[in-house]
Amino acid sequence: MIASANQALTTRLPFDDTQDVEDARRGFLGTAQDNLITDATGRTVWDLDAYGFLDGECPDTANPSLWRQSRLCSDHGLFEVTDGIYQIRGFDLSNMTLVEGERGVLVIDPLLTAPTAAAGLALYRAHRGERPVTGVLYTHSHVDHFGGVRGVVTDQDVADGVPILAPHGFLHHAVSENVYAGTAMNRRSAYMYGAALPKGGRGQIGAGLGQTVSTGAVGLIPPTRDITRTGQSETVDGIRMVFQLTPGTEAPAELNIYFPDHSALCMAENATHNLHNLLTLRGAEVRDPHEWARYLTEAVERFAGSCDVAFASHHWPVWGRERLVRFLSEQRDLYAYLHDQTLRMLNQGPTGPEIAEAMRMPPALERVWHTHGYYGSVSHNTKAIYQRYLGWFDGNPAHLWEHPPVEAARRYVHFMGGADEVVRRARQSFDEGDFRWVAEVVNHVLFTQPDHAGARELQADTLEQLGYGSENGTWRNFYLTGALELRDGSIGTPTNTTSPDLLAVLTLGQLFDALAIRVDGPRAWDADITVRFAIEDQESVTLRLHNGVLTHATGTGPATPDPQVEIALGETHLRDLLVGALPPTDLAASDGVQITGDAGKLTELLGHLTDPDPDFAIVTP
Repeated sequence: MIASANQALTTRLPFDDTQDVEDARRGFLGTAQDNLITDATGRTVWDLDAYGFLDGECPDTANPSLWRQSRLCSDHGLFEVTDGIYQIRGFDLSNMTLVEGERGVLVIDPLLTAPTAAAGLALYRAHRGERPVTGVLYTHSHVDHFGGVRGVVTDQDVADGVPILAPHGFLHHAVSENVYAGTAMNRRSAYMYGAALPKGGRGQIGAGLGQTVSTGAVGLIPPTRDITRTGQSETVDGIRMVFQLTPGTEAPAELNIYFPDHSALCMAENATHNLHNLLTLRGAEVRDPHEWARYLTEAVERFAGSCDVAFASHHWPVWGRERLVRFLSEQRDLYAYLHDQTLRMLNQGPTGPEIAEAMRMPPALERVWHTHGYYGSVSHNTKAIYQRYLGWFDGNPAHLWEHPPVEAARRYVHFMGGADEVVRRARQSFDEGDFRWVAEVVNHVLFTQPDHAGARELQADTLEQLGYGSENGTWRNFYLTGALELRDGSIGTPTNTTSPDLLAVLTLGQLFDALAIRVDGPRAWDADITVRFAIEDQESVTLRLHNGVLTHATGTGPATPDPQVEIALGETHLRDLLVGALPPTDLAASDGVQITGDAGKLTELLGHLTDPDPDFAIVTP
């Protein structure tokens, strides 16, 4: 049934429209001679040939629309956007843009990891000469747009005057997103990008926004120059730029860039060749589609009339003034329609899932490829808008205090005649093609009896079918990874974006907050521990664990209790202690550290912390 549905799409969708194929290949100058990108240890972090199978015919096990998108995203190499502007594409999930200046080159969004960024820069130099990097610009606070910075510049380069530009609020959002909920996001990202799936017609074929994520070292060099307002102009190495701040769109800190001397507009990740996420499946704060649409309108009004090309940090550019205005306007209408129609319907009473099921997009938008849900989807974006305005509760009191999954599953399975009977009936539904229902009811069996062989086999087969039919790359990856874990066990977290660089730029307050979310509250209910850090050349900080809550306060105000231990030390030692690099038992022997009081109280306090689990279960309890 999935195969026939996929086949039907080949006649329903406009596959005769080849404009994207032409645009994706326009300006191609060449690609790397070595298809494997490796790190300093020789480990492969990216394989340029991994998606060569996409040159073949789309199999029945893949949605032909997603196959087409993945084929376009898999083109890799150096591309000329316009005179003086080039892009590295297909070397990572994102694009790296290079703008030539008077002495060197400005790098925009240096990919996710250092090895891929370095390989991209080497390819650029092989075609354009050994130009030095004279500036770096981060368009927004997501890690695939800054994590490879150490592949293009060093700390010494920045100390010597190479500027790093970023939107206001970049650093706060870049580190907080990847540290506070980083373990859960990284685990779910393994599902979202299909990191452990084999690549091929029955496995991972892409993520819609790009192919997948590289697995090299993630770094961060803090910005040296903030962009704080729309209309702000900056010149780097003779390159003139005018900025538009777009906070709360695709990222909480983001900007677009107009290049007046190139008649070019960089849209960061605000207008790409797909419907983007309003709530990414790995987890994040819900984005604001109303503001997103408004900023796209502003970009058209401010810049489009004097631009000949629009490009972004994913996918391929759009050339021609008329075409780019239409593209940006359709992207604007996409987010505005979802926002307005979701609000219209929720005010008539339907819940998020009901609205998602009823939502239909305008035919004019459905006819153009760049509005399709390859990364975001109409379904989960609609639910995200509902969540943004009304939260998790749908207003039905029957849903106000439901049993958690395992307890509910036991009762469902009991009511339905037991696990074996549920699986028997579910197999009938599977044969009828009702895969969504099978996934729902067999999930109850798995949360009652996670080792039920028949349920695991049927659920894996079901998730596989749902994946094969999905136009959305991340849905496909989630379904197929779930099937993989049911058959072969947990894949864990293959990639981790919480790097030493990210930890190094956390403020002390953020580090203390990161400790607080690791406190085992129930085990610490009766604890009352106060530790004061007298930090060299800074105000002292007092930590108190009380009522299962770890709080911190600077100074020594009247509400700050007397410490049971006071530790005088430098910030470096304190940071090492807080991130686990310096055991508390070694602190007293460290240079410049003085401890007054009961040193065991620090160890006692840290003993109430738990470690996050990067291998937590998803498809089983």
